[in-house]
Amino acid sequence: MAFRDLIEDIDDVVFETLGDSAQIEGRAEPVLGMFMAPWKAPQFGKTQTAIREPRFEIRVRDSDGLIKGLRVTVDLPVLDGGGEYDLLQLEPGGDGLVALILRKRP
Repeated sequence: MAFRDLIEDIDDVVFETLGDSAQIEGRAEPVLGMFMAPWKAPQFGKTQTAIREPRFEIRVRDSDGLIKGLRVTVDLPVLDGGGEYDLLQLEPGGDGLVALILRKRP
């Protein structure tokens, strides 16, 4: 069995056990992934920045056909970052995962 096959099996267990769910526009079924929203802006020295980049990391196999502009609805409480987002870009990590870079919808 190849290394990637083993990792895929591990990812299946991790995503099913710990993953967050999101509905992606055009998909009939929700997608499992890991949602992150760095609500605390990064600091450069003493200067506070407004950089915030919510991300929803999914498996490459779940990213087929995704394009910029799709609506992604993260199924979490609002205080944990749940809600509707626009997909800004896809960032493959080279590890079998793809980060969906999101922007909160008004």
